[in-house]
Amino acid sequence: MTAAESLPLLVVDDEPDLCVLYELTLVREGYAVETAQTVAQAWELLSTRRFAALITDMRLPDGTGLELLQRLEQAGRPEKTIVITAYGSAENAVEALKAGAYDYLSKPVDLKQFRAVVASALGREPAAGRAAAPHGAVGGGTLARLIGQSEAMGQVRSLIDRVARSMAPVMVNGESGTGKELVARSIHERSPRAAHAFVAVNCGAIPDNLLEAEFFGFRKGSFTGATEDREGFFQAAHGGTLFLDEIGDLPLTMQSKLLRVIQERAVRPIGAVSEAAVNVRLVSATHKDLAAEVRAGRFRQDLFYRLNVIQIRMPPLRERMQDLADICCAVLNRLAREAGVEQPHSLSEAALRALMAYGFPGNVRELENLLHRAVALSAESAIRVTDLDLPPADGEPDVPEPAAVPATAPAPRAGEQSWVPADLPLPRDLQAHLDHVERDILERALEAHKFNRTAAGASLNLSLRQMRYRMARLGVLVGESTNERGETL
Repeated sequence: MTAAESLPLLVVDDEPDLCVLYELTLVREGYAVETAQTVAQAWELLSTRRFAALITDMRLPDGTGLELLQRLEQAGRPEKTIVITAYGSAENAVEALKAGAYDYLSKPVDLKQFRAVVASALGREPAAGRAAAPHGAVGGGTLARLIGQSEAMGQVRSLIDRVARSMAPVMVNGESGTGKELVARSIHERSPRAAHAFVAVNCGAIPDNLLEAEFFGFRKGSFTGATEDREGFFQAAHGGTLFLDEIGDLPLTMQSKLLRVIQERAVRPIGAVSEAAVNVRLVSATHKDLAAEVRAGRFRQDLFYRLNVIQIRMPPLRERMQDLADICCAVLNRLAREAGVEQPHSLSEAALRALMAYGFPGNVRELENLLHRAVALSAESAIRVTDLDLPPADGEPDVPEPAAVPATAPAPRAGEQSWVPADLPLPRDLQAHLDHVERDILERALEAHKFNRTAAGASLNLSLRQMRYRMARLGVLVGESTNERGETL
């Protein structure tokens, strides 16, 4: 028995019959139980001793269960809280979860579900005889892959720590490639469910006609091809976490069935005559604006309300470029470990500048792919710009056209300096000579415009994107105290 389980449970309900029912149910499970009927009585007990958990009705004669929850939070108390709400009162349930409740139950309370939720809150085995999935306990290493010292990533890690201890559904928003599944895995690994299964599902990759069978399972003979019983995603994640990636791609008919499972905490496999209870923590993710999808009628508002209790936004890579060097270092080290190489590749300064100048529409996933390819192609230990093979900007050629230097330079326009002398001898290495001339032009233009890349580029009839590309290719540096547009701070 754990230290938490050796403490009594506190049940708060003003209906004597229900209070006795809850008490008897818990005593039969081996718990010590104390009861109270009001907020005042409950707080008096809480003020004098510790409890393993608090189970409270939402509505009490002198206040609400939320008041007790808020007092516990303010006092920094460790008790897990389970709130009992009126049937169909989704708003109260969501409010309780947002306030820090571990979980909620709806009246009339199903006693089997009641026992399972209490066991889960105290870290007991949620279902007898069910072994943990072998990939459930990953060891807490996933959070370390959420790399970066930026403020945005600090907020993400802080939220993960806060939400991991509860049962509240989490919605992870972010563009493709930002690492939404890493967030979901980190929540799971830092939660009491870490020893059980983490099941990841790409909702957009399953054909519509297979969704119900994949999610809820089926019984042998229920349809052609059903030659044996098979568990669905919910049963596979029992006791653990179910990650629903790209939840916005689910069709409306499946959204309705998913909502019912969330409300009833039970699934009925295809061909089964009865439902089976499931104990699953839901984490969802999407790159879509689900609020806009709700307004457009493509996503159920009640399901959105249930899933979007706690929201975590994963920032795109372009918003945290100060993390780029650390991410590159971690990726290159991981690639070396996977290849069994003792010394990982490094990035040349020019290559890092080129990456910093790139927009990364595919975010961290695109960066990992670029580095993986560069490691495979690089003939040296340091990755160069040419190894990266960065995609060109939209509307620009794959390779910037070199500045043409005629043997006899045309007469400069009024007010324009002549950069190339008319008696310039023919170079022995044309490309090296052109690079030298172009580098000199860029450096002079930057100096003339106080290292403002936008203004310097405009003076040469170059866009900011073109200016960045040329600077990265030629290794042209600007002052360290500049902003993203190259403007001096």
